[in-house]
Amino acid sequence: MKARTVLTGALVAAVAAATAAGIGGTTQVGPLFRWYAVAWALFAAAAWAVRGLPARHAAVLVLAGGALVAGSGLLAQPRTSDDAYRYVWDGRVQAAGMSPYDRTPADPALSRLRDDALFPPGGDCTGMWDAGDTCTRINRPFVHTVYPPVAEGYFLLVHALSPGVDGITAFQAAGWLLAMGTSVVLLRTRRPAWAALWAWCPAVALEAVNNAHVDALATLLTVAAFAIVARRAVAGGALLGAGIGAKLLPAVTIPGLLSGALRERRWRALLPVGVALAVLVAAYLPYVLLSRGSVLGYLGGYADEEGYEDGGGGRFALLRLLLPAAWEAPAVLFALTAAALLAVAAAVGLRGDPARPWRGALVFTATAFLLLTPGYAWYALLLIGLVALDGRWEWLAVAVASAVTYAPGEYAHVETAAYTLSAVVVVTGALVRGRYLTRAP
Repeated sequence: MKARTVLTGALVAAVAAATAAGIGGTTQVGPLFRWYAVAWALFAAAAWAVRGLPARHAAVLVLAGGALVAGSGLLAQPRTSDDAYRYVWDGRVQAAGMSPYDRTPADPALSRLRDDALFPPGGDCTGMWDAGDTCTRINRPFVHTVYPPVAEGYFLLVHALSPGVDGITAFQAAGWLLAMGTSVVLLRTRRPAWAALWAWCPAVALEAVNNAHVDALATLLTVAAFAIVARRAVAGGALLGAGIGAKLLPAVTIPGLLSGALRERRWRALLPVGVALAVLVAAYLPYVLLSRGSVLGYLGGYADEEGYEDGGGGRFALLRLLLPAAWEAPAVLFALTAAALLAVAAAVGLRGDPARPWRGALVFTATAFLLLTPGYAWYALLLIGLVALDGRWEWLAVAVASAVTYAPGEYAHVETAAYTLSAVVVVTGALVRGRYLTRAP
C-alpha cells in the first residue's frame, strides 16, 4: 500500500509538472496544447491509482496534490483567455462608485481609471483590442459587461482586498483559493478518490487559476449547493442561486433539484428552486437600482457571437452529424435541442434519486454540453465539479472534448470528433452501469 501511495503521489507531481510546462514553459499554443494533453493523460492515471488507497492517505494527497496542480496556474499571465482583464476593470469601476453596467471600457468618461496594465501605451494593438483612442487588454471594449451581479460583487471584493497588487495576480490567487475551496467541500462530503477528479484536473489549473475564470466561483457555490440541498433545502437553494448569479451557467443544474419529484409527487422539491430564483433576483436588485441601463449587458450579443442564434460557429455539432443538411436551420436545431433537454429533465424528475440530486444535475448538464457543443473550454469547470460529486468519471470525456477547442490549426477539425467520442464514452458508461440515474457507481 505504501508503494501505491508513493506511485500516486509521483503521478500527481507529474500532472503538476506537465501542466506547469504547458502554462509557464511556453508562449506558443501548439506546445501548450501538447503539454496539456500529456497532463490529462497523467491525470487519468493518477485518478485511477488513488482508488485503491486508504481514505486518509488519499485525502492528504488530494489536498497537497491539488494545491500543487492548481498552483501551476500561477506561473504565467492568462494564456488562453483575456476575460480576467474585464474582471479587473469591473472591480475598479465599482470601487469608483459607478455601475459596471452603465459604461463601456472605451468610454472616454472613464479615462481617469485607465492604467498601463489594462491600457498599454503605444499605437500598436497587436494581440490586444482597439478601444478607439487607445489599445486595451480588456476584451470587447465597446460593449457593456456581460457578468451577473454575484460575479460583479466578487470582482469588487477582489479589488478591495488586494490594494497595490497587480489585478491579474490577485484574480489568479483568488482562483487558486476557490479551486482549493471546492476540493475541501468535496473531501468533506464525498470520497477522496472522487474529490481528486476535481483537485488534480489540469483544467482547474488552466481555467480556474491561470485564466482566473469566474466559473471557479460559480462551481464552488454549485458544488456546495448540491452537497447539502437534500438535507438543507433552503441553504442549498440559496447557494445555487448565488452560483447562478456568478455565471448564469449553473442554471442548467436546476432539473437536478427535482430528482424523483415527478415520480413521488414531491412538490416540496420546488422549495430550493424558488429560493435559488429569489436569491438571484435579490442579487440583481441593487444593480437595477443603481444602473441607468440594462443589467443584462452584452448577454444577447454574446449568444449571437457564439453562433447560437444562427446555428453556426461549431455549435450543435453532434446534431449536425445526425441531421440531413436541409434540417440544419437554427429553428430546427433549437427545437430538437429543447425537446431532447425536456426529455432528459422529465427522466430526472421521474427516475432521479432525491438523495443524490447532483446525479440528475450532472446528467442534464452534460447532455446540454453534448447537444450545444460550447466553444469555450472553461465552461467545463462546472461539469468537472459535478463529476467529482457523483464519481462517474466517464463524464469527464465531455470536459476533455471541450478542451480540444485549444487545438492548434492543424487539429482544428477534431472538435466534432472529440465530442462524438465523448458521447460514445458516456453511452458506454451508461450501458455498463445499468440504470444511470438511480444506481450507485
